[in-house]
Amino acid sequence: MRVRHARPDEAEQCWLVRNLAIRDGCRTSYEPAILQAWTPEAMPESYRDVIRANPFFVAEGPDTRPVATGFLDLTSGSVEAIFTLPDYAGKGLASKIIEAIKDEARQRGFTRLTLASTPNAQRFYERHGFRFVQENLYPSRLAQAELRCIDMVIAL
Repeated sequence: MRVRHARPDEAEQCWLVRNLAIRDGCRTSYEPAILQAWTPEAMPESYRDVIRANPFFVAEGPDTRPVATGFLDLTSGSVEAIFTLPDYAGKGLASKIIEAIKDEARQRGFTRLTLASTPNAQRFYERHGFRFVQENLYPSRLAQAELRCIDMVIAL
């Protein structure tokens, strides 16, 4: 399955990937009410703006629609939105996206990347060279809560 840059007109599909991945993958890390609030059906328009402003990658499914996502936040030098549809989890798509983000970051002159991992994804990022910095609480407007996260870093 091919990894490529997302198009702004795919924002709704990317939002769906995000929501389904969070609801499935984070169910052991956060309470159901938090997951529900954190994954509203209505996509904020700012999400489309993120796709326009940053190198936002998708892995295509058989019908070329996005089934996994992730992007390099050019402002903060952080890895964001690594999500995979549950039916495609474990097939290496998120790994391909992480590698595409690292390559993009190197080409743009970044010497390190940061991220805030959900507890359930920490081992995935460690397998890709990220290391633990500290545990933190991330204030989420959507979830209307502070989410337990793991701050991580990698030198490129």
